[in-house]
Amino acid sequence: MVQVNGNYLKLKAGYLFPEIARRVKAFSEANPEAPIIRLGIGDVTEPLPAACRTAMKAAVDELGTREGFHGYGPEQGYLWLREVIAQQDFQARGCQVSAEEIFISDGSKCDSSNILDILGEGNRIAVTDPVYPVYVDSNVMAGRTGEADATGRYGGLTYLPITADNGFTAPIPTEPVDLIYLCFPNNPTGAVATKEQLQAWVNYARAHKALILFDAAYEAFISDPSLPHSIYEIEGARECAIEFRSFSKNAGFTGTRCALTVVPRGLMGTAANGEAVELWGLWNRRQCTKFNGVSYIVQRGAEAVYSPEGQAQVKALIDFYMGNAALIRRELTAAGIAVYGGEQAPYVWLKTPEGLDSWGFFDHLLGQAHVVGTPGSGFGAAGEGYFRLSAFNSRANVEEAMRRVRSL
Repeated sequence: MVQVNGNYLKLKAGYLFPEIARRVKAFSEANPEAPIIRLGIGDVTEPLPAACRTAMKAAVDELGTREGFHGYGPEQGYLWLREVIAQQDFQARGCQVSAEEIFISDGSKCDSSNILDILGEGNRIAVTDPVYPVYVDSNVMAGRTGEADATGRYGGLTYLPITADNGFTAPIPTEPVDLIYLCFPNNPTGAVATKEQLQAWVNYARAHKALILFDAAYEAFISDPSLPHSIYEIEGARECAIEFRSFSKNAGFTGTRCALTVVPRGLMGTAANGEAVELWGLWNRRQCTKFNGVSYIVQRGAEAVYSPEGQAQVKALIDFYMGNAALIRRELTAAGIAVYGGEQAPYVWLKTPEGLDSWGFFDHLLGQAHVVGTPGSGFGAAGEGYFRLSAFNSRANVEEAMRRVRSL
C-alpha cells in the first residue's frame, strides 16, 4: 500500500489563505446578495503595465516565426534579463551582485520553499512570529520540525516575536541558530528594518556561520531613502545571505509568475563530513534538474519593467497602492484603532478591538461590513490580537470598505 508523507499530517490546519477562502465561500453562499470587498490575500488588482504587455505581445509574435522561435530556455533565466536586474536593482545601489548570481524563477514563494532542497535536515531554524506561513509550513512538510503545541508553534523552530512591544523589530536569538528567515518590508506587519538592524543580523550570521534567507518581495514599496532595499547593501551579507525578490507586487505579475533568487558566488555551507561546499553550485544543480525555466514571453515582460516606460508605469502602480494604504491608515486611526505598517509596505497591521480575537474580528468584519481581511493569528501565535488589511484593490473599493468599517 502506498504511504503518504507523514510530515503533512503535522500541519495543524488548512493553509491560512485557503481557510479564508473557505469561510468567505460559505458566507457568500448563505448571503448571495452581500457585496464583499476583499482586502485579505495580497493579490494585485490593477492591469499589467503597458510596457510589459507590449513586450509580451511582441514576444508572442516572435515565437510565431521560425527565426524567432524559442524552445527551452536556460534554467537560470535569459542573460539579458539577469544583466538588467543586476545593473538596476543591485549594482545601482552599490551591491556587488552579478548576473551569474541571479536565478529567474516562477515565484519567490516557490523559491523560499525550494531552497530547502539544498540545505541539510539538521539546521536549527529561526522564524519571526508572526511570519509568512510558507516559511514554517514548508519546513514542516520537509520534516524539519517536530509536532505543533497548543499555540500552533512547532518543536525545533526558534520563534522571534515581533510585536508593538518591541517596535516590530526582529530580536537577535539568544541561542545559536543556523537558518534565519527574514522578510523586510515585513509581511504581514508592514514593518521595515534599518541598515543598523540588518547589520546586527549579518554580524550574528557570520559569527555563528548561519544563513539568512532574506525575502525582499516588497522592497519596491520603500520610499524612505535611508532604508535598505537589499540585504547586500549590508557589509558582509554576501558571506551569509540568499535574497528572494518578485515581480508580483510591484509590476502586477501575480498571475504571470516571475521572480528571482540571488545566491552569491563564494557563499558556503558545510557537508556532513565538515567539507565546505559552495551553495551556488548546489542551487544551480537543483534548478537544472527540477526546473525548466520561466517562459520566454514572461521574461520579456519582466525585462520591460526596466525600460524608462516600465519604470514610470511601475512607480505609478506602487504610488497607487501606497495611496490606498495611506487611506486605510487614516480611516482606521480616525476610528480609534491602533494601526501599524502601511507606510513602506502595502500592508496595514492593526490591533483588533477589545473583546475580539483575530478570527473573531475576521467573522465580525465579514458578517457586518462584508469586508475580508487576514487574521493575525494565522501568521503565528504572536499575531493573535492583530489583523492585516491589504492595500491591493481599487480606490473605490478601499474607500467603500473603510466607510463600512468606520460605520461599525
